[in-house]
Amino acid sequence: MKLLTVLLLVALPLYCSAGSGCQILEDTIVELLDRNVSTSDIKSGLAEFLVGSNSSEAIDEFRQCFLNQSDETLKNIGLMMQIIYNSPWCALF
Repeated sequence: MKLLTVLLLVALPLYCSAGSGCQILEDTIVELLDRNVSTSDIKSGLAEFLVGSNSSEAIDEFRQCFLNQSDETLKNIGLMMQIIYNSPWCALF
């Protein structure tokens, strides 16, 4: 499950032209890493991208993946995202 989470987080910046260059991506990741943010708050931020109940259920499952992680893992994911954003490859964007 951790591998799936890492792969999704690595793929998201590429979708938004990395660097991050995508404020929605950055906001969503911050919300996913914060245990105090509810799933409905995350869904409201992504409302324009959620089409049908399958998308909503996917967000529920994705959120649960983050809630199942330890605080240390969540902190490391946040650090990984900053390393990606500040990498030489993303600096081009």
